[in-house]
Amino acid sequence: MSENVVRWGILGAANFARQHMAPAIHAAHGAELVALATSRPEKAAGFQSFAPGLRVHDSYEALLSDPEVDAIYVPLPNHMHVDWSIRALEAGKAVLCEKPVGMDVAEIDRLIGARNSAGLLAAEAFMVVHHPQWQRARDLLAEGAVGRLGHVNAAFSYFNDDMGNIRNQAATGGGGLRDIGVYVMGSVRFATGQEPEGLEYSRVQIQDGVDLFADMGFRFEGFTYQAYTSIRMANRQEVHFHGDKGVMSLSCPFNAGVFDQAELRISYPDQRVVVERFPGVNQYVLQVEAFGRSLLTGVPYAWTLEQARGTQAMIDTVLASA
Repeated sequence: MSENVVRWGILGAANFARQHMAPAIHAAHGAELVALATSRPEKAAGFQSFAPGLRVHDSYEALLSDPEVDAIYVPLPNHMHVDWSIRALEAGKAVLCEKPVGMDVAEIDRLIGARNSAGLLAAEAFMVVHHPQWQRARDLLAEGAVGRLGHVNAAFSYFNDDMGNIRNQAATGGGGLRDIGVYVMGSVRFATGQEPEGLEYSRVQIQDGVDLFADMGFRFEGFTYQAYTSIRMANRQEVHFHGDKGVMSLSCPFNAGVFDQAELRISYPDQRVVVERFPGVNQYVLQVEAFGRSLLTGVPYAWTLEQARGTQAMIDTVLASA
């Protein structure tokens, strides 16, 4: 690793990696996409179309042994995240692993132990914390822009009934809570800086071991929280922070630039409305650049494994209640 560039390898040719993270690594300042592990050459072609010098390894082990790779991005199915992240750390590579980083809190604890033993950076790829929409929301809440926060509600849904898709398979860690519950829970914890005090209620619809719908309420110090996720409902995503002086609403808070344009709106009782928009922001590029800065300079990374563990604890609580 040079003092200015992090050389990246990708563990597996997942569609999400090809469509979003690989182009982001390729475009990010201070990053170079140098290697990919896949046993299927036809999948590698999609990556080589924009990174023609990409080295392709035919096994995950070969990529981890590549001395010209500094950091590994892990987009594997959920149930494989922790084991392969630990193997990457043991191989001397920094790790950015897709969310959810673990299947439960105990798995994340194993990964935290491996990170501490290796003395390397390991993090969950929770990209929204790098987007200026969420950073602005956090700052406005801290400044009291909506007054005393009383209630937060969030929603994230999409429709997927393809039973061959890993999101619909219990064995691979499928279900809405693991796939998108991380967003409605983790983003609110990030913006408020608070952890839940306990679960108030949950209603979960499970089919073949996979949660299709979950409606949940948690209590936080000073405010209540309600959210739902679904992988069998039409696309929706939004978050609202309701205070005694105003309501802050985030449209397209999770898939900015894909679902819609990211927008932050504060509505006040006197009919004033303040709107901020964030066009043209690629949160995946910002995530890669932030990871690189942390790796190269030691500046704190915005989303630690401990923070990811807090979200997983909420997910574990809701799943246990079901």
